[in-house]
Amino acid sequence: MFDGRLLNGVSVLAAVVESGSFARAAELMGLSASGVSRAISRLEGRIGLRLLDRTTRTMRLTDDGARFYEQVAPLLSGIEEAAQTAVGARQAVRGRLRVNVDPYFSRLVLGPRLGAFLDRYPDIQIEVITRNEIGDLVADGMDVAVRFGEPAQRSLISRLLMQTRVITIAAPAYIERYGRPSRPQDLSEHTCIQFQDPLTARPFEWELRRGEKVVSIETRSRILVNDAGTTLATCLAGIGIAQVFSLGMADYLNNGQLVNLFPDWSDETFPLYAFYPSRQHVPAKVRAFIDFCVEIIE
Repeated sequence: MFDGRLLNGVSVLAAVVESGSFARAAELMGLSASGVSRAISRLEGRIGLRLLDRTTRTMRLTDDGARFYEQVAPLLSGIEEAAQTAVGARQAVRGRLRVNVDPYFSRLVLGPRLGAFLDRYPDIQIEVITRNEIGDLVADGMDVAVRFGEPAQRSLISRLLMQTRVITIAAPAYIERYGRPSRPQDLSEHTCIQFQDPLTARPFEWELRRGEKVVSIETRSRILVNDAGTTLATCLAGIGIAQVFSLGMADYLNNGQLVNLFPDWSDETFPLYAFYPSRQHVPAKVRAFIDFCVEIIE
């Protein structure tokens, strides 16, 4: 069984041998000279060998001590090398990165730009998991998550990436067939594509905001979905009106595939966060991914 006290004693012995005195070893280790002496005595008692002959003026390894030190010194060097390698791994953007991503963000924002991330960091392998709930990052082995909505798990470290507006959209085909609502209140007479709240399994309520004014809409629909891709596909097909995040919608609006029905009523916002398990020793690959997400949404 691994004994940390034995390793500590060997480290003190190495400091004594390499520095040439208890006093200098104590300075290097941040200990008192008497603390160094006690550590050496405990090590000798633990292995049953006298390692050092010491007087008030001199110190030298015994024959047993020399043989023991000859065997353990390479092991200490190996530990130091392993530690340096681990630090290098933490600072280098490489290895496997597992990310838990909101389906909407994954499909419309991250997915089309993943190539740029891989080109920038050729030593990274990324695994993108899309799901409606964040789950347990540690238990699921996730390095980082990107989710919409306020943090629900206080145990996670969160970083706000942006606030995206909520817009109300329809395809030209829908408008041509059913007409364009002229006021927010008119939405109650139209087919609205409802989206299921993953926490309650109920449809999200519809609101439109302009400054301090808020209009709540009683939607009617036979369509309830729990996937952003289905919402978008259904809306593009002219089947109904949808409320979506403005993030990722620019191309559809600019090329006329979708119409923002109430651009003056788009003051409702929703936050996008990155989550990761710990603030301590955040791997470079996680920092790089979060910075990349910020870059592609600006």
